[in-house]
Amino acid sequence: MLKQVRRIVTQNDENGKSEVMTDGIAKHVITVLTELWVTEAGPHDHKTPVDMATKSVGVLPPKGGTVFRFFQIAPDSLNDHLTWDERQKEAREWFTAMNGADIQPDTSRHEGMHTTDTTDYIMLLSGEITLVLDKEERDLKPFDVVVQRGTNHAWVNRGTEDALLMAVLVDSSGR
Repeated sequence: MLKQVRRIVTQNDENGKSEVMTDGIAKHVITVLTELWVTEAGPHDHKTPVDMATKSVGVLPPKGGTVFRFFQIAPDSLNDHLTWDERQKEAREWFTAMNGADIQPDTSRHEGMHTTDTTDYIMLLSGEITLVLDKEERDLKPFDVVVQRGTNHAWVNRGTEDALLMAVLVDSSGR
């Protein structure tokens, strides 16, 4: 079950005084992604009463924008019973559910490999996770940070508990 994340969003009232707009559990979830906030390209509208997290429709942020999210990766051992083909199929379905069917150019190293045209700032909050790249791997411990710069990668949890991560994805495509 996905860990619930309390999210507090602030705003200024009509007199310019700061206040809380929202305080509660973030509810916009796309598979393992709990969307916390999205910004569009250009100046940010700090007056809108819209919950911008609901603007997220999948893995990628809006053109010229950002997405701030919490995500959770279950232990890889939960899929030990699956064949390679079954794991590949499951990964394709998972990425398709996140509107990311086209971001898996080379999954030969791991079925979860994917590439996005974004700069990502990712921090492991708890658990264990391994960053798998085409040529090498790096094990992360809580509070380790990865700056992901548009490279093919996968997140693999070889531990025994869910890995909890926070990420900010910044569109770098110029699309």
